[in-house]
Amino acid sequence: MTNSIHKTCGGHAPYTRRHFLFGAASAGLLSVHADAEITTSRPAVSLRKTARACIFVNLNGGASHLDTFDPKDGPWNPAGVALDQHPGGLVLSKLLFPKLSTLTGELLVLRSCASWEAAHERGQFYMQTAHTQNPALAGETPHIGAVIGHEKGAGNVMPPFLSFNQTNLQGATFLGGSYMPMMPVANRAGITTLTHPFFGAQSEQRFEERFRLLQDLDAPIRANPYNEIMGAYAGYYARAKSMMYNAAVDAIFKFTVDDENRYGATTLGRSLIVARNAIRANNGTVFINATQGGWDTHADQFNRGVATQNYTLSRDLDLAAGSLIEDLRASGDLAHTLVVIMGEFGRTPGPLNSRGGRDHYRPVMSVALAGGGVRGGRTIGITDSTGAAITSPQWKGDRPIYPEDITATIYSALGIDWTKGINDTPSYRRFYYINGAVEGRYTPVEEVFG
Repeated sequence: MTNSIHKTCGGHAPYTRRHFLFGAASAGLLSVHADAEITTSRPAVSLRKTARACIFVNLNGGASHLDTFDPKDGPWNPAGVALDQHPGGLVLSKLLFPKLSTLTGELLVLRSCASWEAAHERGQFYMQTAHTQNPALAGETPHIGAVIGHEKGAGNVMPPFLSFNQTNLQGATFLGGSYMPMMPVANRAGITTLTHPFFGAQSEQRFEERFRLLQDLDAPIRANPYNEIMGAYAGYYARAKSMMYNAAVDAIFKFTVDDENRYGATTLGRSLIVARNAIRANNGTVFINATQGGWDTHADQFNRGVATQNYTLSRDLDLAAGSLIEDLRASGDLAHTLVVIMGEFGRTPGPLNSRGGRDHYRPVMSVALAGGGVRGGRTIGITDSTGAAITSPQWKGDRPIYPEDITATIYSALGIDWTKGINDTPSYRRFYYINGAVEGRYTPVEEVFG
């Protein structure tokens, strides 16, 4: 990447004198009562408020920008790749993405994105939190889904944060059990433990009686939990109970075999059917993470003889994400649901490596957006002929778009002030939603909204 484009906003999520002075003064905050949240919000910002929920499709492993949303003509492409140019500068392979190729009017591709990290664990942490993976602070760095749940509230029957297929998921940390992600397995039968039918018609009554007894017995511990984990568990347990014997909740997690097949009959497809159902129900869920693993394609990425390669990965993503966009558009829910598709970094540009794959690559990656106020049928950002460098960022930041900027865009669409900070963490260190946002180093990509 050229030096003129690879600007770093003053550094990689740097700490400023303000951070240092706050740390020096933190002893004085020990006297602050922690019952009420203390927040800071400067300067005043303009929020888009175009979405009420976000579905985040996590391409775990780091999908190649060249083989997904920023393809180029070159000898590295497989036979029959069929790169089609669409209005607005979008290029997609009809071979790899036949369904999404029919939905380009809904898609916006950010081609001038970059990652701060080139290692999976650290890159995943950054993309999930918009923060560096610092062992000293990780315990007080919640997932953006938990932050969104905290901001939007947890007063409805469904948990605000759902997550599917993710093992290395950052939780709610100090925000508490009400904002921890619910992590069900998506299948046609739904969640069988939402009822306990052992006693027939008397089952619900007996369940309620036993739960009340448990509440009475546990009251002293819940009032004064031994530690934060126990307190978080108590909050999550109460929310789980509210979902029991609720037909509307039960229906969210069930689906037909026809839907399953249309979405690809895969773990990602089944997850996005439940995501669709939760969005349509509109009874509390505001952030849904659905992870598709397997994108760490260092070798054999176009070898149909191996189990996981780009043909199967692209097919599964295409069917699942394409069907989700189709269904949300048909029901009218796409207009207020922001769909984000991204991995933790890009992959090496140009020709494939000696093993027929691509390695980790931090300087360039692509992110696809749809719905939630996004104006589709376009691209933002231009890369060179091999996908090695950003030649034009095409947004007001005039630099690569980083995970912090993507997160700020999500927050703004959902009506959340991305410059906010919370003071009353367990350590009394201030948690910023996005480090550097107060100083203006990271901002929403306003261009996505047209």
